Amino acid sequence: MALMDVVEWKNKKGEILYRFPEGSISLGAQLIVMEHQEAVFFREGQALDSFGPGRHTLKTGNIPILEKLINIPFGGKSPFPAEVYFLNKTEIPNMKWGTKVPLDLQDPVYHIAVPIRAFGNFSIKIIDTKSFLMMAIGTWQAFTSEAVESTLRDQIILQKLQDLIAEFMEKQGITILKLPGYYDEIAVSGRAKIMDDFASFGLELVRFAIESINVPQDDESVKRLKKALADKAEIGIMGQDDYKMRRTFDTMEKAAGSEGMAGGAMGAGMGFGMGNQMSQMMGKTMGGVTGTEQVVCPSCTTMNPSGAKFCSSCGKEMIMAMACPKCGAKISTNAKFCPECGTGLEGSACVKCGIKLKAAAKFCPDCGAAQS
Repeated sequence: MALMDVVEWKNKKGEILYRFPEGSISLGAQLIVMEHQEAVFFREGQALDSFGPGRHTLKTGNIPILEKLINIPFGGKSPFPAEVYFLNKTEIPNMKWGTKVPLDLQDPVYHIAVPIRAFGNFSIKIIDTKSFLMMAIGTWQAFTSEAVESTLRDQIILQKLQDLIAEFMEKQGITILKLPGYYDEIAVSGRAKIMDDFASFGLELVRFAIESINVPQDDESVKRLKKALADKAEIGIMGQDDYKMRRTFDTMEKAAGSEGMAGGAMGAGMGFGMGNQMSQMMGKTMGGVTGTEQVVCPSCTTMNPSGAKFCSSCGKEMIMAMACPKCGAKISTNAKFCPECGTGLEGSACVKCGIKLKAAAKFCPDCGAAQS
């Protein structure tokens, strides 16, 4: 077994953990720890001591437990067996996560189960060296960034992702197809919910991002959901009654296009029933003219039942009145004779300009000529 005099790790960008090659380390060897690193000595699964950045001379003075590990003297440099792990304490960015298979989510608005895929990235930083090492040593055969990424993705992110998105949609009251507009909000909420799981591994979840949430466009449930959204938008534009009327016309057209005797009979039956339904809707839409005669209020133009004396909307009289020029009785402006004295209400022509005047007019409103 080789005898080590210098122990160090010249890590490359993105590497998070390194195990120094096995061998006996000589007492008095130089341990070199870079600025962004930490070195930990292990022996039989027990963490002996850790060293921060700098050059350290290994001796019993700075590692007291070495006295129990040192063998017989070797020219003043007693060898001792130990494992040395180097850890990168900087932020490890751009780790990837993504669903391996679609996740089935229930749309909270339309109650349709829809498969989704989601992808994103995250970055981590070691904050508890011993907790991270105990997890790593018991989990991975190879200490690579890919191994770290895979473990965190499968054991934490994907385990929580489905509930995380479903809870967000329920809270916001949005449909699955609206999720692309909420990536940042979902990511913030998601980070808050899984950061404690990362901390249990000795890690800080520095950043968590969602890059894409998508649905398979050819899936039948997605088509149904899109149709539901389109129908809702159309109702908003047309109004409930007009939309129902249009759907009735569409159904009648399909029935009319049916082929064969059975299809024709079915179409006729549907047409009769839907025609009656359409008549009722049109009556409702047009103010009910199919049932009771309606008249327009001369003040606010609201439709009112024929015979109403006052408008149901503005409260004003439905019939505009004027006084009879002879007896003074209050009569309708449309009346041709006074119902009290029988005086004719048709006006004569102006003696000067010839325009038609109101009954009993003394002066012409157009030319001002006296009518006596």
